Amino acid sequence: VQLQASGGGLVQAGGSLRLSCAASGSTFSSYAMGWFRQAPGKERELVAAISWIGGSTYYADSVKGRFTISRDNAKNTVYLQMNSLKPEDTAVYYCAADRSYVAGSKNYDYWGQGTQVTVSS
Repeated sequence: VQLQASGGGLVQAGGSLRLSCAASGSTFSSYAMGWFRQAPGKERELVAAISWIGGSTYYADSVKGRFTISRDNAKNTVYLQMNSLKPEDTAVYYCAADRSYVAGSKNYDYWGQGTQVTVSS
């Protein structure tokens, strides 16, 4: 499966962004999807994940109540709605896919390119 992330940009603190990740090349509904982020000098962090048909989701504590992951299997797309953004949310955001879903797992086989999110104070 090939993944293409988009939707990043520059936003002021308190603002919102919606990231999208379009999948191609395989049956999208066969894959659990995750959003990761990596800030300069920090390890890659799992932000949110969603199971194959969206019945289960996972969120990092740092984004609970502010971010929402969703998917549209008819459009082969997963989304990350980010509200109440903070400067510490600044990072490159990546989408990833894996045939297995384990809440909180960072083991994903397929990765998209990153999209930069910058939150100004």
